[in-house]
Amino acid sequence: MNQFITLALASGIPLDTLVLVLILPIIVTVIAFFRQVIGIKAFGIYTPAIITFAFLATNQIKYGITIFVTVIAVGTLTRFILKRARLLYLPRVAIMITIVGFSILLLLFVGGTWNRTGLASVSIFPILIMITLVEKFVAVQIEKGGRAAVILALETLFISVIGYYIASWHFLINAILQYPWISLFTIPINVFLGKWTGLRLSEYFRFRQVIKPR
Repeated sequence: MNQFITLALASGIPLDTLVLVLILPIIVTVIAFFRQVIGIKAFGIYTPAIITFAFLATNQIKYGITIFVTVIAVGTLTRFILKRARLLYLPRVAIMITIVGFSILLLLFVGGTWNRTGLASVSIFPILIMITLVEKFVAVQIEKGGRAAVILALETLFISVIGYYIASWHFLINAILQYPWISLFTIPINVFLGKWTGLRLSEYFRFRQVIKPR
């Protein structure tokens, strides 16, 4: 193990915290790559990154995905119901978060009843993170419409799942513990991505009829 990591552990810093902090630059760089080169937008860069860590905090990825889908589905349904009430934004979001929270509680209860102990024992940290996704989802629905919000939610889920498998890759974890400075390589990579002027892959598909050679 690297001397820096050994010193950090001796100072009382938890190993999990060290790994997550060192992997974070890699995760956000992957998200930036998907945005700049592939053309997958998602809910910015912070939301997919934090949901990635929420997935890591669940016992299994399938439970994280289940909670994520439940939050989006219940949030969409609740917004549709509250739309006729003509409430102001913040009280409406507060009601939605309340309903989503009870829906997750019901989901955990059902998981315990069906002996899905992994689902029933999910900690509050990932649950709270994914419940707060409701506000972001509602804001996009208001600004861009329901279809765009669902697409962005699915893109966020896709990138977060990719990030989960990267962050839980044992080879990468071992490499970072041996050579923590690897994370610094993300800086020149992001400089390159920041100067990216080419078409995104999604744009090649979108405009294929225009750019197709005649």
